[in-house]
Amino acid sequence: MNSDAREAPHSSSPSKRTVFAARLLAMVAFVLFYSNAVTATINYSIAFVHPENHRFQVTMTIPDVHDGVTIQMPAWNATYQIRDFASRIENLQAVDIDVKRLPVKKVDKQTWVISGGPQVEVSYEIFWDEPGPFASQLNSTHAFMNLAEILAYVPDRRNEAVSVSFGTATSQRWKLITALASYVSSRGANRFYGVSESSYDALVDGPVELGEVESFELPGIEPKVFVSVHGENYNKHELEEGLTKIVRYETELMGGAPYDHYQFIFHIDSSGAGGGGMEHANSTAIGATSTEAAITIAAHEFFHLWNVKRIRPQSLEPIDYAKEMYTRSLWFAEGVTSTYAAYAEVRTGLWNANQFYEDLANQIQELQERPARKWQSVEESSLNAWLEKYPQYNQPDYSISYYNKGQLDGFLLDVLIRDATDNHKSLDDVMRSLNENFAKKGRFYNDSADIEATAENIAGVSFKDFFTKYVAGTDELPYTDTLAKAGLQLITTESSRADLGFETARAFAGSQITVSSVSSRSPAEKAGLHEGDILITLDGQPAIRALFAWPQEHRPGDTVKLRVRRKNSEIDLSFAAGSTIVQEFRVAPMRDATEKQRRIREGLLQGKTN
Repeated sequence: MNSDAREAPHSSSPSKRTVFAARLLAMVAFVLFYSNAVTATINYSIAFVHPENHRFQVTMTIPDVHDGVTIQMPAWNATYQIRDFASRIENLQAVDIDVKRLPVKKVDKQTWVISGGPQVEVSYEIFWDEPGPFASQLNSTHAFMNLAEILAYVPDRRNEAVSVSFGTATSQRWKLITALASYVSSRGANRFYGVSESSYDALVDGPVELGEVESFELPGIEPKVFVSVHGENYNKHELEEGLTKIVRYETELMGGAPYDHYQFIFHIDSSGAGGGGMEHANSTAIGATSTEAAITIAAHEFFHLWNVKRIRPQSLEPIDYAKEMYTRSLWFAEGVTSTYAAYAEVRTGLWNANQFYEDLANQIQELQERPARKWQSVEESSLNAWLEKYPQYNQPDYSISYYNKGQLDGFLLDVLIRDATDNHKSLDDVMRSLNENFAKKGRFYNDSADIEATAENIAGVSFKDFFTKYVAGTDELPYTDTLAKAGLQLITTESSRADLGFETARAFAGSQITVSSVSSRSPAEKAGLHEGDILITLDGQPAIRALFAWPQEHRPGDTVKLRVRRKNSEIDLSFAAGSTIVQEFRVAPMRDATEKQRRIREGLLQGKTN
């Protein structure tokens, strides 16, 4: 984590008088909002006092309490990482309806037992200042909230209707952006906002952006799709055009939209901080460095509306916020979603065929450069998602990515289905079948077994070997033979590539890149680079932006200029890049492809069957 409550100096905390005023303001907002949310039982208010101090002031009102109540803070949300949000809480207190202090006993790292009733009001502050869709952030420009990272819950009352009110005396230009049911009221110079949902789970599955944003609606799309952007240096026309193509294609592919309205929330920041995307039931939050990157991430996140949010593995239900939830299905939920993100790009014309082939070759390159592919299956990679917060685990010798191999498995399975059916059926039919037979019937699928069974039902052939070898197993993927069925060839060459001489790891949901290992006797080691150094710049550019492309854009012997942070000092290092021999992969059409191979190839690129 980049920051937590303990890192903020005590002197930055707001005064008791300021906090009281904020809570009073929030309670006024709650009264205004509650009249529009009469079905709610457990109610929250969130106030923003001195947003530059990054503390949300939270009040939780719990009625119908008999003798006492237990509250809990989620240990994880938005991604498969135990992040212990309770560690960010300060000064948790409770009072009854007469504002009498109640006994509060903490029983574990994220659970409190409060004695009293019949109404309990809990208050606390929670510190958040992390950019990106997986975190929350409060500063002078906006408040972005993944509500499960901010709001505690009553474990045995999660199914009750809830409401949240936001009271703010900040700029009148701030707007509330969310896909949740919302309400806005003004009183004097202040503006109050509120949202409500049918349950805690539904509430925290909708991120909230409150700040200065540019908003617009995608033209010609029904049900309505809204877009809001916090940031700068993006092309509105290009973003609107790209999103419209993605939304229209993926919705038509899956036979209609599963929502009444949908909300994109973008944070576009050229620094590279907080990149990535997080799917939600009727919305997504995306951090990107450019318009092009925002569209690419959106192609993945929008398809999650079906794959994982509705076509969902039983192993992820019901949600348990207190501990890890293990599933073997992330190769499908995430990896095959990446397959469809690439399909959406090429099938809408955002990519040409060569760009699609290049992306496919890059996925092959990534997997083949990870020795762990020889012993870790993509199902095991799914189970180990909870280890990804540890830098060493992410190194090539320790793990593969279920995104990466899952995307390749999805593509290869599509080719095999098309080949077995003379291009009359495809992976598209598998996705639609899962949507009809599981998502729309409120059923959850049984990990890889139901995926395999659905694919076999569509294709009329067995895929036991495929799932045994390439999903549950660690056999090398059959690139050459399977690509040939689609009139494609894999061209492999060897070349000398610049070698930086060190490996890195990126802190979760942050912009900090740490040196995880330095090659023994390398120029980097001789120049004084240490494991644990934090990279600031590479050749004068932010390291987060320059690191990946540097070896491809330079030659062995070129000078590497680093600025690193070590403890409290910044150090400049310079050394010559080393050399390493690498295999490079390229995917290209076969010139002598048969008529069937050409039909399959065009079917993949255009999303068509015969």
